[in-house]
Amino acid sequence: MAHTDHQTMRRVLRREIAGTIGLLTDEHDFRAMRRYRSFTFDDHKIYLEQVEALLRTRASQGSHTTVALFDPLEYAQFCAETGLDPDVPSSRTRFTAELGTTGPTLPYDGRPLAELVPALVDEAVRQATWEYAATLLARLGACPTCGEDIGRAAYTHASSLLMRILETAQPGSRHLVCSVTGTPESLASVLHADEDAEGATHLDEAEVLEFTTVLALGLATQSPGGLVMRTSAPGTSDRIYGWRLRGDDLEPLTAGEVFDAYCTDIESGDLISPESGVDYCVPPDLGADQTPRRHQH
Repeated sequence: MAHTDHQTMRRVLRREIAGTIGLLTDEHDFRAMRRYRSFTFDDHKIYLEQVEALLRTRASQGSHTTVALFDPLEYAQFCAETGLDPDVPSSRTRFTAELGTTGPTLPYDGRPLAELVPALVDEAVRQATWEYAATLLARLGACPTCGEDIGRAAYTHASSLLMRILETAQPGSRHLVCSVTGTPESLASVLHADEDAEGATHLDEAEVLEFTTVLALGLATQSPGGLVMRTSAPGTSDRIYGWRLRGDDLEPLTAGEVFDAYCTDIESGDLISPESGVDYCVPPDLGADQTPRRHQH
């Protein structure tokens, strides 16, 4: 009886252990791992099917699983830095546990892997974009005139601009894109702001952090760039607004400029047919920014 009780308790405890699985999302990464003899899979499609079956089984048992992006190059570097043998399963376990706390992850929510993988890759791109933009912001240092931290001041200003854009926007769901082209790498960030039935706006904190950081970098470095917002609400046409980065501020685009930006192919410069049921609009007045402004450099 006691033995049975112990088994039952262990089963209960096993359900309460949160796990992380490192996923090799593409064929190239999968082939890179095949050089290790202890990695026994030889077909990427079958590997993904087995991972999905494992995720479904764990979910059916009440276990919570986080899915992380497994990068073979980062894994090899991790093993070199920690002195671990990369051709041992326990080393992959150690690396995966580390990914669970530092890397791009998503909770397994029952979605097919075909849907989860693109979402996980998007999460990885978002995290990498934020880390890169945040590093460049930090490197700007202090203003030689007043000693103010340029990156921190730009972030505060960008955050204020974003909140004012959302507050003055039409009710409904809002989709914002910010692009900055003057930094060493062109950066783009996307933010979704959905409104519930009570009119409250719901934002993803990680999206807000990345979006604000990219906008702040454009403002701080006075780089070419822009911000576009599309609002959607039932029973009305979608509305599209735009601003260009001008100095360390946002300058509203005219309706014609928004139309031109949306109806021109970026690669070829050819005109694209405008969408039906879409209005290209002048942005609402954002009013004066009350946040302290940094000195021009």
